[in-house]
Parts: sequence; C-alpha cells; structure tokens
Amino acid sequence: MHEKTSSKLVNWVGYLAITMLVILPIAVLTVRSGAWQQGLMLFAIGCLGSTILLVLALVLGLFPLYRPHGNALRRRGLLAIPGTAILLSMVAGMGDYPPIHDITTDPDNPPAFSAAQSKRGNDANSLRIDPEVIETARQAYSDLATLETHLSIDEAYAQALATAQDLGWDVYRDDLNAGYIEAAASTAIMGFTDDVAIRITSNEAGTMIDLRSVSRVGRSDLGANAARIRKFIQAFTQQ
Repeated sequence: MHEKTSSKLVNWVGYLAITMLVILPIAVLTVRSGAWQQGLMLFAIGCLGSTILLVLALVLGLFPLYRPHGNALRRRGLLAIPGTAILLSMVAGMGDYPPIHDITTDPDNPPAFSAAQSKRGNDANSLRIDPEVIETARQAYSDLATLETHLSIDEAYAQALATAQDLGWDVYRDDLNAGYIEAAASTAIMGFTDDVAIRITSNEAGTMIDLRSVSRVGRSDLGANAARIRKFIQAFTQQ
C-alpha cells in the first residue's frame, strides 16, 4: 500500500515537472504575441512551480519510503532545473537594478520623442520625463554619458543611423534636419518592444550624440535599456 502510494506521488512529481517545463516556452510565445501580462503570469507559474517541485523531489528522497525511487526522483528533478535556474537568476539580479524603465545619456536634458507616441498602445508607459526616475537612472547608471565625436554632424548622423539599423532596430523616424532618429528595439527572448530616441547635435567642440531608451510596458526593465545604450555606444565607436 505504502509502495503504491509513494510510486504514485513520484509519478505526479514527474507529470507536474513536465507541465511546468512546457509552460515556459508557451509563456514566452504568449508575451511575444502581445498578451504580456498573461504571459508573464504563466512564466512566473512555470518558474515557481518548477522550484517547488525540485525542492519536493529533494525532500522526498530523504525519506526511507522514497529511497527506492531515488533515481526516478532525480530524473524528475532534472526536469525542474530550467525553471528553478531562471527564477534564482532573476531573484539574484533584482537587487542590481532599480525599478525604472526610462534611461538616458543626458539626465539634464533627455532627448524627446515625437513619433514614438503613435507607435505605443494606450496602456504603454508614459513618455513624460519624470525627474525622480531620471535622477535614479543617473545614480544607477553613472557610466552612461553623452557620446562625443570629431565627426561632422552629417557624418555622425549617418553613422548613428547605420548603427541603429545594424543592431536590428526598426527605425521609424529619420530626420536629418532635426538631428533626430527614433526606433523600436526588442528584447531577445520575451520580445518586449522599447523605444529609442537618438539626438545628434554639435557645437564648437564637436558633435554630440545622446540616447534615451524607454520600455513600452513594465515597471522595471532589469537593466535592458541601459544595456541597449551601451551596446549602441560600443558599436558606434567601433565603426
């Protein structure tokens, strides 16, 4: 009787672990389809469920009744490792990033958006400049600064446009006269779309390029916007 009950529980751990594993790609596809809130909820369920099942498999293996099922429990526990690893990495990284989603290289005068508003849905984050958010970004990402170059403003504009396109950004504003480029950039896995404004200006010292990257949805970008700006600066300077 006890043997039958223990076997049944071990099997259920396996069934649920497979379910949690399958939920993860479904959640990603759901987010990428536009239903990001539902997708993130599914993703959280998959990660948290995997973690609970892995802990359960490890704990059950400590009891004499389940020791004969040790190999089966370990195999089922392996199925829960991907979701558990994702959850642990997210929790570990949460303290590294402030809960903001609007990052710029020029906190004193952030580039403004003009074409982006029509690309964003009604439920998208506001593009209004929030001084508190900008100041938080300044402190959290103090390495981000205006990109200065000795290129002429026309040359810098052309190179900035080429860099954005090479990075796979969808440029929807290309305004040389105003010195502005606006584009949409997507995150690699979830496919979240963020908007980027690039401003090119010049003075007697040379040409200056400033960027601003703003997430369309979500409160915290987990460092994605800052990473995008760094990637642009690196790509631009390497051309």
